[in-house]
Amino acid sequence: MDGVWTVTGLRWIDGEPRLTAGDGRREHARVVGAGLRIGWRIAGPRRCAGVWTGGRQRPCPYGETIAADSRTVQCPTCQSADRGLALARDQIFDDGRTYRLYLAWFGDGLLKVGLTAEERGTARLQEQAALAFTFVGRGRLPAVRRAELTVAQAGLARERIPSGLKSAAWWDLPGPAERHRRLGELRGEVLRLLAGHGLELLPDGPLVDQVDLFGLAGGVPEAYGEVKALGDGAVLAGALRPAIGGRLFLDRAEGGEPLLLDTRLLTGWALRAIPAQRCEGIELTARARPPEEAAQDALF
Repeated sequence: MDGVWTVTGLRWIDGEPRLTAGDGRREHARVVGAGLRIGWRIAGPRRCAGVWTGGRQRPCPYGETIAADSRTVQCPTCQSADRGLALARDQIFDDGRTYRLYLAWFGDGLLKVGLTAEERGTARLQEQAALAFTFVGRGRLPAVRRAELTVAQAGLARERIPSGLKSAAWWDLPGPAERHRRLGELRGEVLRLLAGHGLELLPDGPLVDQVDLFGLAGGVPEAYGEVKALGDGAVLAGALRPAIGGRLFLDRAEGGEPLLLDTRLLTGWALRAIPAQRCEGIELTARARPPEEAAQDALF
Protein backbone atom coordinates (compact mmCIF):
# COMPACT_ATOMS: atom_id res chain seq x y z
CA MET A 1 0.00 0.00 0.00
CA ASP A 2 1.44 3.36 -1.06
CA GLY A 3 0.75 6.50 0.98
CA VAL A 4 -1.47 6.42 4.08
CA TRP A 5 -4.39 3.99 4.32
CA THR A 6 -6.82 3.44 7.18
CA VAL A 7 -7.53 -0.24 7.83
CA THR A 8 -11.20 -1.25 7.62
CA GLY A 9 -10.77 -4.96 8.39
CA LEU A 10 -9.75 -8.41 7.21
CA ARG A 11 -12.29 -10.36 5.17
CA TRP A 12 -12.16 -13.72 3.44
CA ILE A 13 -13.21 -13.33 -0.20
CA ASP A 14 -13.17 -16.24 -2.67
CA GLY A 15 -11.19 -18.33 -0.19
CA GLU A 16 -8.48 -15.70 0.36
CA PRO A 17 -7.84 -13.39 3.34
CA ARG A 18 -7.85 -9.77 2.20
CA LEU A 19 -6.94 -6.78 4.32
CA THR A 20 -9.04 -3.80 3.29
CA ALA A 21 -8.13 -0.16 3.77
CA GLY A 22 -9.30 3.22 2.51
CA ASP A 23 -7.65 6.56 1.84
CA GLY A 24 -10.83 8.66 1.97
CA ARG A 25 -11.45 8.34 -1.77
CA ARG A 26 -11.29 4.63 -2.55
CA GLU A 27 -10.89 1.27 -0.86
CA HIS A 28 -8.10 -1.19 -1.55
CA ALA A 29 -8.05 -4.91 -0.74
CA ARG A 30 -4.76 -6.78 -0.49
CA VAL A 31 -4.33 -10.52 -0.11
CA VAL A 32 -2.30 -11.17 3.05
CA GLY A 33 -0.73 -14.48 2.09
CA ALA A 34 2.09 -16.54 3.56
CA GLY A 35 5.52 -15.01 2.94
CA LEU A 36 4.26 -11.47 2.38
CA ARG A 37 6.83 -9.06 3.81
CA ILE A 38 5.43 -5.99 5.51
CA GLY A 39 6.78 -2.77 6.96
CA TRP A 40 3.97 -0.68 8.46
CA ARG A 41 4.10 2.37 10.68
CA ILE A 42 0.90 2.88 12.69
CA ALA A 43 -0.57 6.37 12.84
CA GLY A 44 -3.42 7.59 15.00
CA PRO A 45 -5.84 8.47 16.27
CA ARG A 46 -7.61 5.15 15.90
CA ARG A 47 -11.07 5.73 14.49
CA CYS A 48 -14.34 3.81 14.13
CA ALA A 49 -14.33 1.49 11.11
CA GLY A 50 -17.83 2.48 10.00
CA VAL A 51 -20.38 0.01 8.60
CA TRP A 52 -20.14 -2.64 5.88
CA THR A 53 -23.25 -2.22 3.75
CA GLY A 54 -24.18 -2.47 0.09
CA GLY A 55 -21.02 -4.42 -0.63
CA ARG A 56 -18.64 -1.73 0.63
CA GLN A 57 -17.39 -0.07 3.80
CA ARG A 58 -19.12 3.21 4.64
CA PRO A 59 -17.05 5.51 6.89
CA CYS A 60 -18.25 6.53 10.33
CA PRO A 61 -20.13 9.82 9.82
CA TYR A 62 -18.74 11.22 13.07
CA GLY A 63 -15.13 10.02 12.87
CA GLU A 64 -15.38 8.65 16.43
CA THR A 65 -12.20 7.46 18.14
CA ILE A 66 -11.91 4.03 19.75
CA ALA A 67 -9.53 2.65 22.38
CA ALA A 68 -6.19 1.20 21.26
CA ASP A 69 -6.82 -2.17 22.94
CA SER A 70 -10.45 -2.57 21.85
CA ARG A 71 -11.49 -5.48 19.64
CA THR A 72 -14.78 -3.68 19.07
CA VAL A 73 -13.98 -1.62 15.99
CA GLN A 74 -17.16 0.48 15.79
CA CYS A 75 -18.63 3.33 17.79
CA PRO A 76 -22.11 2.77 19.32
CA THR A 77 -23.83 4.62 16.46
CA CYS A 78 -22.25 2.44 13.78
CA GLN A 79 -22.86 -0.71 15.82
CA SER A 80 -26.58 0.14 15.90
CA ALA A 81 -26.59 0.44 12.09
CA ASP A 82 -24.64 -2.78 11.47
CA ARG A 83 -26.83 -5.47 9.93
CA GLY A 84 -24.49 -8.30 10.91
CA LEU A 85 -24.54 -7.28 14.57
CA ALA A 86 -28.32 -6.93 14.47
CA LEU A 87 -28.55 -10.49 13.15
CA ALA A 88 -26.20 -11.80 15.85
CA ARG A 89 -28.24 -10.05 18.52
CA ASP A 90 -31.54 -11.55 17.26
CA GLN A 91 -32.81 -8.13 16.21
CA ILE A 92 -33.67 -9.39 12.71
CA PHE A 93 -36.36 -12.08 12.66
CA ASP A 94 -36.67 -12.75 8.93
CA ASP A 95 -35.11 -10.98 5.96
CA GLY A 96 -36.27 -13.26 3.14
CA ARG A 97 -32.85 -14.81 2.59
CA THR A 98 -31.88 -18.47 2.82
CA TYR A 99 -29.55 -19.41 5.68
CA ARG A 100 -27.45 -22.47 6.40
CA LEU A 101 -26.94 -24.14 9.76
CA TYR A 102 -23.33 -25.19 10.31
CA LEU A 103 -21.35 -27.23 12.82
CA ALA A 104 -17.74 -26.21 13.37
CA TRP A 105 -14.84 -27.87 15.20
CA PHE A 106 -12.14 -25.66 16.76
CA GLY A 107 -10.30 -28.24 18.88
CA ASP A 108 -10.94 -30.80 21.61
CA GLY A 109 -14.26 -29.97 23.26
CA LEU A 110 -14.70 -26.85 21.12
CA LEU A 111 -17.76 -27.53 18.99
CA LYS A 112 -19.87 -24.67 17.68
CA VAL A 113 -23.28 -24.38 16.02
CA GLY A 114 -24.12 -21.31 13.99
CA LEU A 115 -25.79 -19.92 10.94
CA THR A 116 -24.68 -17.98 7.88
CA ALA A 117 -26.43 -16.54 4.84
CA GLU A 118 -26.25 -19.07 2.01
CA GLU A 119 -25.00 -16.39 -0.39
CA ARG A 120 -21.84 -16.00 1.72
CA GLY A 121 -20.73 -19.54 1.00
CA THR A 122 -17.98 -20.62 3.41
CA ALA A 123 -16.58 -17.15 4.18
CA ARG A 124 -17.97 -17.07 7.73
CA LEU A 125 -16.28 -20.37 8.58
CA GLN A 126 -12.98 -19.02 7.30
CA GLU A 127 -13.34 -15.73 9.15
CA GLN A 128 -14.07 -17.61 12.38
CA ALA A 129 -11.02 -19.88 11.88
CA ALA A 130 -13.09 -23.08 12.01
CA LEU A 131 -10.61 -25.95 11.69
CA ALA A 132 -13.31 -28.24 10.30
CA PHE A 133 -16.98 -27.71 9.52
CA THR A 134 -20.06 -29.07 7.81
CA PHE A 135 -23.46 -27.71 6.84
CA VAL A 136 -26.40 -29.66 8.27
CA GLY A 137 -29.47 -27.67 7.25
CA ARG A 138 -30.86 -24.76 5.28
CA GLY A 139 -34.00 -22.64 5.29
CA ARG A 140 -35.41 -19.26 6.19
CA LEU A 141 -33.93 -17.44 9.16
CA PRO A 142 -36.62 -18.26 11.77
CA ALA A 143 -36.35 -22.03 11.15
CA VAL A 144 -32.56 -22.06 11.09
CA ARG A 145 -32.34 -19.93 14.22
CA ARG A 146 -34.72 -22.27 16.09
CA ALA A 147 -32.58 -25.23 15.04
CA GLU A 148 -29.43 -23.44 16.24
CA LEU A 149 -30.99 -22.83 19.66
CA THR A 150 -32.21 -26.43 19.86
CA VAL A 151 -28.68 -27.79 19.29
CA ALA A 152 -27.13 -25.36 21.77
CA GLN A 153 -29.73 -25.99 24.47
CA ALA A 154 -29.21 -29.75 24.08
CA GLY A 155 -25.56 -29.20 25.00
CA LEU A 156 -24.22 -30.64 21.75
CA ALA A 157 -22.40 -27.46 20.69
CA ARG A 158 -21.92 -23.87 21.79
CA GLU A 159 -23.16 -20.73 20.09
CA ARG A 160 -19.94 -18.84 20.86
CA ILE A 161 -16.32 -19.82 21.47
CA PRO A 162 -13.86 -17.16 22.76
CA SER A 163 -10.82 -16.52 20.56
CA GLY A 164 -8.46 -17.38 23.44
CA LEU A 165 -9.83 -20.94 23.61
CA LYS A 166 -9.43 -21.32 19.85
CA SER A 167 -5.76 -20.33 19.82
CA ALA A 168 -4.95 -22.44 22.89
CA ALA A 169 -6.14 -25.51 20.97
CA TRP A 170 -3.68 -24.96 18.10
CA TRP A 171 -0.80 -26.48 20.04
CA ASP A 172 -2.33 -29.97 20.17
CA LEU A 173 -4.47 -30.79 17.16
CA PRO A 174 -5.37 -34.41 16.39
CA GLY A 175 -4.89 -35.70 12.85
CA PRO A 176 -7.44 -35.18 10.06
CA ALA A 177 -9.06 -38.59 10.50
CA GLU A 178 -9.76 -37.89 14.16
CA ARG A 179 -11.04 -34.39 13.41
CA HIS A 180 -13.45 -35.77 10.84
CA ARG A 181 -14.58 -38.56 13.16
CA ARG A 182 -15.52 -36.14 15.92
CA LEU A 183 -17.30 -33.74 13.58
CA GLY A 184 -19.10 -36.63 11.89
CA GLU A 185 -20.32 -37.95 15.24
CA LEU A 186 -21.68 -34.51 16.13
CA ARG A 187 -23.44 -34.27 12.77
CA GLY A 188 -25.17 -37.59 13.36
CA GLU A 189 -26.43 -36.49 16.78
CA VAL A 190 -27.62 -33.14 15.45
CA LEU A 191 -29.46 -34.66 12.49
CA ARG A 192 -31.30 -37.04 14.82
CA LEU A 193 -32.19 -34.15 17.14
CA LEU A 194 -33.49 -31.96 14.30
CA ALA A 195 -35.63 -34.59 12.60
CA GLY A 196 -39.04 -33.03 12.07
CA HIS A 197 -37.79 -29.43 12.39
CA GLY A 198 -39.00 -26.92 9.82
CA LEU A 199 -35.82 -26.77 7.77
CA GLU A 200 -34.24 -28.81 5.00
CA LEU A 201 -31.64 -31.17 6.47
CA LEU A 202 -28.37 -31.84 4.65
CA PRO A 203 -27.28 -35.30 5.83
CA ASP A 204 -24.62 -35.70 3.13
CA GLY A 205 -22.91 -32.32 3.42
CA PRO A 206 -19.12 -32.69 3.09
CA LEU A 207 -16.87 -32.54 6.15
CA VAL A 208 -14.51 -29.70 5.23
CA ASP A 209 -11.07 -29.46 6.85
CA GLN A 210 -9.29 -26.06 6.90
CA VAL A 211 -6.18 -26.87 8.94
CA ASP A 212 -3.92 -26.79 5.87
CA LEU A 213 -5.58 -23.59 4.64
CA PHE A 214 -4.59 -21.87 7.89
CA GLY A 215 -1.06 -23.31 7.87
CA LEU A 216 -1.68 -25.25 11.09
CA ALA A 217 -0.77 -28.77 9.93
CA GLY A 218 2.59 -28.41 11.66
CA GLY A 219 1.16 -26.64 14.70
CA VAL A 220 2.10 -23.18 15.91
CA PRO A 221 5.27 -21.78 17.55
CA GLU A 222 6.05 -23.15 20.99
CA ALA A 223 6.13 -19.55 22.21
CA TYR A 224 5.05 -16.24 20.73
CA GLY A 225 4.03 -12.74 21.69
CA GLU A 226 0.34 -11.93 21.31
CA VAL A 227 -0.30 -8.29 20.42
CA LYS A 228 -2.31 -6.65 23.20
CA ALA A 229 -2.50 -3.19 21.66
CA LEU A 230 -0.96 -0.99 18.99
CA GLY A 231 -0.32 2.71 19.32
CA ASP A 232 0.53 5.82 17.36
CA GLY A 233 4.08 5.36 16.00
CA ALA A 234 4.23 1.59 16.48
CA VAL A 235 5.93 -0.43 13.72
CA LEU A 236 5.16 -3.91 12.38
CA ALA A 237 7.92 -5.43 10.27
CA GLY A 238 8.56 -8.97 9.05
CA ALA A 239 7.02 -11.81 7.05
CA LEU A 240 3.49 -13.10 7.46
CA ARG A 241 2.43 -16.71 7.90
CA PRO A 242 -0.95 -17.93 6.57
CA ALA A 243 -3.91 -16.08 8.07
CA ILE A 244 -5.93 -18.02 10.65
CA GLY A 245 -9.37 -16.52 10.42
CA GLY A 246 -8.80 -12.89 11.33
CA ARG A 247 -5.40 -13.41 12.98
CA LEU A 248 -1.92 -13.20 11.55
CA PHE A 249 1.37 -14.69 12.72
CA LEU A 250 4.28 -12.38 11.92
CA ASP A 251 7.89 -13.58 11.84
CA ARG A 252 9.66 -10.47 13.05
CA ALA A 253 12.29 -8.88 10.82
CA GLU A 254 14.73 -8.71 13.76
CA GLY A 255 14.23 -12.36 14.69
CA GLY A 256 13.01 -13.74 17.99
CA GLU A 257 9.61 -15.14 18.85
CA PRO A 258 6.85 -14.48 16.30
CA LEU A 259 3.94 -12.16 16.98
CA LEU A 260 0.26 -13.05 16.78
CA LEU A 261 -1.94 -10.13 15.71
CA ASP A 262 -5.73 -10.05 15.88
CA THR A 263 -6.48 -7.81 12.90
CA ARG A 264 -9.36 -6.24 14.82
CA LEU A 265 -6.62 -4.41 16.76
CA LEU A 266 -5.26 -3.09 13.45
CA THR A 267 -8.64 -1.88 12.22
CA GLY A 268 -9.15 1.88 12.52
CA TRP A 269 -5.45 2.77 12.47
CA ALA A 270 -3.77 4.47 9.52
CA LEU A 271 -0.82 2.61 7.99
CA ARG A 272 2.18 3.95 6.12
CA ALA A 273 4.48 1.57 4.25
CA ILE A 274 8.10 2.01 5.39
CA PRO A 275 11.36 0.01 4.95
CA ALA A 276 11.33 -1.13 8.59
CA GLN A 277 13.87 -3.55 10.04
CA ARG A 278 12.28 -4.22 13.42
CA CYS A 279 8.99 -4.13 15.33
CA GLU A 280 8.58 -1.24 17.75
CA GLY A 281 6.10 0.22 20.22
CA ILE A 282 3.83 -2.84 20.55
CA GLU A 283 2.20 -4.05 23.77
CA LEU A 284 2.57 -7.84 24.00
CA THR A 285 1.34 -10.72 26.13
CA ALA A 286 3.69 -13.73 26.26
CA ARG A 287 2.15 -17.05 25.18
CA ALA A 288 3.77 -20.48 25.46
CA ARG A 289 2.71 -24.09 25.17
CA PRO A 290 1.56 -25.19 28.65
CA PRO A 291 3.45 -28.08 30.24
CA GLU A 292 1.82 -31.39 29.44
CA GLU A 293 0.95 -32.06 33.10
CA ALA A 294 -0.77 -28.68 33.42
CA ALA A 295 -2.75 -29.40 30.28
CA GLN A 296 -3.96 -32.68 31.78
CA ASP A 297 -4.87 -31.01 35.07
CA ALA A 298 -7.05 -28.52 33.18
CA LEU A 299 -9.27 -31.36 32.03
CA PHE A 300 -10.46 -32.21 35.55
